[in-house]
Order: sequence, then C-alpha cells, then structure tokens
Amino acid sequence: MKKRILASLLMLVAACSGAAHAADVIMFRDPNCGCCLKWVEHVREYWAANGQAGEVKTVDNPQMQALKYRAGVPADLASCHTTIIGNYVIEGHVPAADVARLLKERPQGVRGLAVAGMPIGSPGMEHGNHRQAFKVIAFGPGGRNVWSSYPATGG
Repeated sequence: MKKRILASLLMLVAACSGAAHAADVIMFRDPNCGCCLKWVEHVREYWAANGQAGEVKTVDNPQMQALKYRAGVPADLASCHTTIIGNYVIEGHVPAADVARLLKERPQGVRGLAVAGMPIGSPGMEHGNHRQAFKVIAFGPGGRNVWSSYPATGG
C-alpha cells in the first residue's frame, strides 16, 4: 500500500513539474543586444493571445557562447540569444507559433529549434513589411530537419 501511494505521489509530482515548466520561457541574452528583447516581447504577446501558461523571463549573460555549448546548440545554427523552455532549447528568432507547436507535439529526437543568424523580418528583427526568407530547423539526437519555412516578403 505504501509503495502504491509513494509511486502515485512521484507520478503526480513528475506530471505537475513537467506541466509547470513546459511553458516557462527563460531567454538568455547578451546584455548589449536589443533585438532579443523584441523577440521576448513577441513571445509574451503570443503567449497572452493564445492562452499559453508560464512566465517569460530574460536573463543577461555575457558568456553566451559557453551557454550555447552547454545547451547543445550546434555552432552553425547559433544566433544572438538562447532560450530554455522545459527540456527544449530555442535558438534565435524562432516564431512563437513554432515554439508552441513544439511544446504541443513533443516530437521524439528533437532537442530544440533554431533560426540561424538574425534574418530581417523574423520575430524581433522586423523591418517594415520586408522579410528575408528563413527556415526554422529542428535539431537533436534524431538529426536535423526543417520545422517550418518563411518566404521572403516585401521589397
């Protein structure tokens, strides 16, 4: 009886802790970068408009390269900020809708999503109606694949 109760409590704690942290967003950024704050505002607005739970926080970190390495971000997919959401890593200017989809689908073999570089028109890098084409790349032990693509717009 004690073992069953203990097992039930452990499952409940695991389920609750996973739910509580799944949508908490912690964005690490170089203190001198302004576009990162625009990206986190994009996420806050999306979370509020779409009923996503969890807090969206920023942490200044002058040692971004070391953080990216520890988080498992491939060097060729690096951007200006790194975000941790539960067990996932979000690198750069990934649209919030793609992050929400990742949290909903939780695909096997995916450690995170990345938008390499800082493409104009990606969230936080808006410049009028102009957008460079960019891809969101899913990466992890299962390899890499294109999670979503955004075509160029504007002139």
